[in-house]
Order: sequence, then structure tokens, then C-alpha cells
Amino acid sequence: MVEAIGGPAAPTVPTGINGGSLAGAGAGADFETFLRMLTAQLKNQDPMNPMQSTDFAIQLATFAGVEQQALGNKYLAQMAGQTGAGGIGGIAGWIGKEARTTAPVWFGEQPLTLEVAPHAQADSVQLVTRNEQGREVAREEIGPGSGQVDWFGRGEGGGKLSDGLYSFAVESWRGGEKIEDSRAGAYARIVEAQVGAEGGRVVFQGGGSAPAAEITALRDPA
Repeated sequence: MVEAIGGPAAPTVPTGINGGSLAGAGAGADFETFLRMLTAQLKNQDPMNPMQSTDFAIQLATFAGVEQQALGNKYLAQMAGQTGAGGIGGIAGWIGKEARTTAPVWFGEQPLTLEVAPHAQADSVQLVTRNEQGREVAREEIGPGSGQVDWFGRGEGGGKLSDGLYSFAVESWRGGEKIEDSRAGAYARIVEAQVGAEGGRVVFQGGGSAPAAEITALRDPA
């Protein structure tokens, strides 16, 4: 049942025997690449005018500097991602707020607030409820019109559905024909913020989670 509610310059980098920049090799290869280039340089130099050992040391030091700069840039990029809008610094302030998501959310004793937006030309609108496994467990007519509704978790027979994770869809019908199938957002409280290789993610009270980029609204708990 539902109820409607209202920096400094980079060091100069020497060029290898084939004209390739050592910076390109250093940024994407390892120390073994440098050793191969150095060996090739030894084989191709003029025996009557060999390169001084100090020149080797300078090349080695330059290579190490390029490697350090590349690593530093990588770590700076990671830090920037963690403090941006999609990183931990941006979403940590969401903890304790209610987020609107189309991911499965926990239903227990309290009703859930859903955001429904059926097709404007629909003459019949049905709210479809699915459990954590994606199986349909309830379907009810909610009438046309967009806005927020309270969902009390009633099944087909009118009894309360068991506690668990549920997701919602809105089917818009006109003249007996389905003209649109869309997902309905549900509000759930955020209890944890995470950052991983795929970006920011929020965890909801009772279970369930969603990428931070998929959160479409935030509000203070009612």
C-alpha cells in the first residue's frame, strides 16, 4: 500500500640511440628498460671516444628523477580523486542523510518514501515491487501523477512483506497498453562512505549500497 505525500620545471631527459625519449620509457616501463638502453649505447659508441662514466651516472640519476616524478604525479591524481566530489572527502558529509536511489534498499518496520514519475499520458500506473533476488513480490495501482508516496510494504494479500531489500519500478499504461517502464527511487539513510578503484560508494542502513554517482537526491532524515 502506498500513500501520497507532499610546480617546478621537469628535468631535461636524455634521448636514446634510436631517438626515443627516456621519459616515455621511464613513465611506462621499469628499470630493466633503462639497462637495455644503456647496454645498446655501449655497443654503439665509438671505441676511440667512449662515454665517460660520469655521463652514465648522470643518465641514471635523470632516469631515477623521471621515475619519481611519474610516481608523484600518480599519487597526486589518486589524492585528488579521493578529495573530489566523487571521493571520500565529498561523500563523507553524506553520512546520516537520506539518499534517493534506485538500488535495492532495506525495508523493516518503517514505511519507505518513494519518488514516482510515470509517463504524463498514462491513464493507469502500477508500482511493481521486487525482492533482493529481483523477483516480483507485489504490484499495486497508484494512479497517475508524479511525486512522493509512502510505501508500507504490503503484499498481494494485504499482509506485510518480510524485512529485506526491495527495489521498485513504475509501469505506465494507456488504453490497456504499457507505454513506459521506469525505476522508482527510494530514500534510505547513508551509514558509510567508501572509495575504491571504481570511485565513491555509499552504504545504506540495513544493507544495500550504491555508487555515489547514482545518488540523485539528498535530504535530512524526517
